[in-house]
Amino acid sequence: MSLDWRFLLEDDGSGRTYLEWMLNAWGWTLSVAVCAWVVAMLFGCSVGVVRTLPHNKRLNILFIHLSSCWVELFRNIPLLVQIFIWYFVLPKVFPAMQALPGFLLVVLGLGIFSSARIAEMMRAGIQAMPRGQRDAAMALGFTAWQTYRYVLLPIAFRTMWPPLTSETMNLLKNSSVAFAISITELTMYAMQVQEETSRGMEVYLAVTGLYTLSAFGVNRLMVYFEKKIQLPDHPKHANTYSVQ
Repeated sequence: MSLDWRFLLEDDGSGRTYLEWMLNAWGWTLSVAVCAWVVAMLFGCSVGVVRTLPHNKRLNILFIHLSSCWVELFRNIPLLVQIFIWYFVLPKVFPAMQALPGFLLVVLGLGIFSSARIAEMMRAGIQAMPRGQRDAAMALGFTAWQTYRYVLLPIAFRTMWPPLTSETMNLLKNSSVAFAISITELTMYAMQVQEETSRGMEVYLAVTGLYTLSAFGVNRLMVYFEKKIQLPDHPKHANTYSVQ
């Protein structure tokens, strides 16, 4: 079967071409992914840090249990079910949420879903460090906040960056669930255009290409920042820095 891409230049019935519609859908996909990533990082890093607090205060223990419930709850419910809960269930329980746009609800659902995984990365990154680093900081008179700010978190971020790269790419791909609540991102675009034009092969090849390009771009961007935050004595810099 030969491919015919000329349909992309045809009018979709609303005064724009299918190509313009596809680029607009791509923009919605990237917008959902970027906003959800911000939400995921804010909640995920916070919850991950809370899970590593010292167990010497009742308030700390309460926060640790609550953060553990957060991780287990959002990690074990399928993403599509969570999106439906955010869009159909919570607005019924909390009527004020009915005024929120679907875009915001899917961003919250996807972001909080991903935050559970980022929280585990943060927890693992902090707990992978020797206990002596925390003790040394406390012995120097650092407060708990200063210990995390200047000692633990800088190293934890470097440790968690490779798995965070994979999770960021997964978040971009998971943004396709937005079609379930009628947000015209790439997956919704492909389904609608395939029905209108019967050019399913071309449409899905084009959408696959854009997803691949987006994921590859995210990967390269994350790798770039990974190199920027590496310490000079990192093994990858062994050929660049000489021992004095």
